[in-house]
This record gives sequence, C-alpha cells and structure tokens, in this order.
Amino acid sequence: MKKFINAPETVLAEALSGIAAANPGLKVDAGNKVIARAAGTKPGKVALISGGGSGHEPLHGGFVGHGMLDAACPGEVFTSPVPGQMLAAAQAVDGGAGVLFIVKNYTGDVLNFQMAAELAAEEGITVETVLVDDDVAVQNSTWTAGRRGTGATVFVEKIAGALAEQGGSLTEVADIGKRVNAASRSFAVALTACTTPASGKPGFDLPEDEMEVGVGIHGEPGRSREKLRPAKEIVATALDAILADQPLDDGDETIVMVNGLGGTPLIELYLVFNEIAAALAAKGVVVARNLVGNYVTSLDMAGVSLTVCKADADMLSLWDEPVNTPALRWGI
Repeated sequence: MKKFINAPETVLAEALSGIAAANPGLKVDAGNKVIARAAGTKPGKVALISGGGSGHEPLHGGFVGHGMLDAACPGEVFTSPVPGQMLAAAQAVDGGAGVLFIVKNYTGDVLNFQMAAELAAEEGITVETVLVDDDVAVQNSTWTAGRRGTGATVFVEKIAGALAEQGGSLTEVADIGKRVNAASRSFAVALTACTTPASGKPGFDLPEDEMEVGVGIHGEPGRSREKLRPAKEIVATALDAILADQPLDDGDETIVMVNGLGGTPLIELYLVFNEIAAALAAKGVVVARNLVGNYVTSLDMAGVSLTVCKADADMLSLWDEPVNTPALRWGI
C-alpha cells in the first residue's frame, strides 16, 4: 500500500484538521466529528445534514456551505457515523425551522440517522428524512437492503439546499428532495478495486482485462464481472440499465453527472460524458445541466458512475441557484 498518511488510525482526524485549515468558511468540531458552516444557520432556515463513512470525498463535507448542506457527519473510512454525531450536528445548526437528514441507503447509515432523529425529537428538534436509493445495479447488496444510495445524493443536496435558502418549509424541502431522488438513477463500473488505509490491500481481486459492472461505492459486487470493452460499449451498458428503470422520452430534460470513483483521470471522464451525451441526444433527450468530475468517490478506485435525473422546471431552476461549497460553486 502506498498512501499519503501518517497512520491508518489517524487518517480521519488529520483530514478533518486539513479541511478546517483549507476552508475558512467551514468550522470543524473535532470532538464530535461534525463539519458545519462557520457562519452558522440563518434563523428560520431549514437546516440540511448528511453524512456517511469517509472515503467518498468530496461527499459529504465538501458540500457544506451556502446552497447545500449546513453540516456533515463523517464516519471512519467506509463506516457509518454514530447517532451522537448527527445529534450534535442537529443541535449545532438547527435554525428553528427544523432539520432535514439526507441519508444514503446503507443499513448502518439508515439505522443511525433514524436513532439520531428520535434523539433530536426528544430535544425539541423536528427532523424529516430523505432516503437516497438511486443505484439500479442491484436490488440488495453487502450493506444494503434495497437499492444503494450513490450519485443522486449530490443532486438532492444541491436542489433541496437551494429551496431551503429560499425559505422553503421543512415539508417543502423534504418533498423536493424526495422528488429528485425518485427522478434519478445511477450505475457504476470499476476497473480496479480500492484500498482502505486499515486493510492495506485491494478490497477485491480484479484481473487486468476485466471490469466490475454495477459496482458499489464501497467495492460491493455488481451485476457481473466482464471483459473490458471500449468506453462506448460500457456507457451503453450503464445507460441501458438506467433507462430500463427510468424511461426517458423525446424532449425530456435531464441533469447528468459523470462521476469519477477516485482513480480515473479527468480526460477519461470527459470522454465518457461525450459518449453519454451523444447516446441521449440520439434518443432526443436533452442534457440540460451536467457535472463531470470526482464528487462521490471510493478512495482510489479506478471507475466511473453515471447519474441521470429526469428534471422538471422546478429542479432546473433550483439547480441554477447560487452555491458556495468547497466542491461545488457557482453564482456567488
């Protein structure tokens, strides 16, 4: 294993210190492992909180800031944060209008956020939850009952966050988040496994000429293991799976994200975006907005995930609203 670390057991703590040092607009509660906006939550605004295991950066701490999250709770690498973290975050950022938990569908995250919501209710904090389950690759997986939550998390955080900034109620903000999740589908392919600092070795064996089709963001098995093919064919496989679950019609507008899983060069991500844009255009589908880059990673995994959201006018308008976070910024 070759990594820029001091010791496996100090990676998260030292990374959190680095996030604080690099981003004066954020504050880090090292004891509770909570990343929040330095300026706090505007009174009367719904607060958005998300979180999950580390190793997926910039998700979630990189999306704390104006127009997205008010706080993020990172667990250890690929390990759910604990209820006390979410409760501390809710107490820190509740502006009096309630708190929205945005939770990726992994069993540990779901259970711990649910427990935190119950604890927050005892403290007089109203909590609603949006569960993200956009991955169409498999129905049940290593740490998941039902579909896994992946790339659509970014879409939910951005669009729901924009409505919260506009003064939307907790019910309204939760509803738009649920709509975005329901309109979004994702599919990922890996060319290599990732290596966690604690294990010091790849999470699974993948021969040089093979790829994991439908891989999860922790290295969970996908639909199949297949021989490596040209990018055009890989994109076709992923897009076919997405469209089989979420059909798109001629004239539909979409938000498309081509997301690197941590070890894929940006030049390859743009090549993949070219393929998916051409494939959708051939069906008369409009790519109205897009993201290309590393947004939901899996440490050093070479791979790509595609996320397609069938967007309505409200979603596109909220997408265009200003955002100012370490990982996503426009209109500010």
